[in-house]
Amino acid sequence: MRAVLSKAPGGPETLVVEEVMDPRPMKGEVVIDVKAVGINFPDTLIIEDKYQFKPQRPFSPGGEVAGVVEAVGEGVTSVRKGDRVIAVPGWGGLVERLAVPATSVIKIPDGMDFSTAAALIMTYGTSYYALKDRAQLKAGESLLVLGAAGGVGIAAVELGKAMGARVVATASTNDKVQFALEAGADNGLIYPSGKMDKAAQKELSGELKLASGRDGPDVVYDGVGGDYCEPALRSMDWNGRYLVVGFPAGIPSLPLNLTLLKSVAVIGVFWGAAVARDPAGHAANMTDLFKFWSEGKIRPRISRTYPLERAHEAIQALGDRSVMGKVVVTVDA
Repeated sequence: MRAVLSKAPGGPETLVVEEVMDPRPMKGEVVIDVKAVGINFPDTLIIEDKYQFKPQRPFSPGGEVAGVVEAVGEGVTSVRKGDRVIAVPGWGGLVERLAVPATSVIKIPDGMDFSTAAALIMTYGTSYYALKDRAQLKAGESLLVLGAAGGVGIAAVELGKAMGARVVATASTNDKVQFALEAGADNGLIYPSGKMDKAAQKELSGELKLASGRDGPDVVYDGVGGDYCEPALRSMDWNGRYLVVGFPAGIPSLPLNLTLLKSVAVIGVFWGAAVARDPAGHAANMTDLFKFWSEGKIRPRISRTYPLERAHEAIQALGDRSVMGKVVVTVDA
């Protein structure tokens, strides 16, 4: 079978497509005939050894897959051959066939295509866990989303609306803000690109507060980091919750005096670890997400698709931050 492999640390241009042995299911495993692979920001990091996990090489990137169960191992009763499923292996997904623990797969609802399924679980799973379990977002509250046009950002916009919040979407260009407004955001704001001095940060803080309402946002969803963190924190309302999701703009230094003065809680969001620690909670959240999808409240926005042999282009596009929504690799055996 074909596999996209990382054989040495480096950018997407270092990836190669090679023939490898087909997997066989061990006890408790299933083999998935992969149909689509969602590409996410961790894929850009893991191939450069910049992610918190460093798989032994050669390995394949690709953290979420959708496909059909091709074979089941000993003791597997939860799924059967022919079932349409999704899984989040973390890496290893950019292949034609993949062996994963049967306990990690979830059946795809009828009517959901493979590309949509592959674009759903990681970004919407992360954002729903952040908003529901970590921030405990309530209907009527104000939600500020930084990086609202990215994969997790646009998911947070849609989920915030589905949960009854007033959503303010921020991004670096007018096109990206418009993208988030079309996804349901109530208000939008363009923030500066690149480094900001203290004066620019202070100005941005005022703009964020104004866009979010008189008292500022109750919840900040920060999937960007960098110089945007402090202005967003300064804009927040009393007893706000600041969600730390990711750092494509760099890891910020947080002025803790602001958390004291505003009684703000800074909350880390590590969805992958939460799934491993609380599989029942993850399953319940996925049930909610499928319900939101069936009701038309969320819709994965896939902006680009690539075939397996061009998977490096998919990862490059995400790393360049030139895409809005999701990027998906389709696999034709």
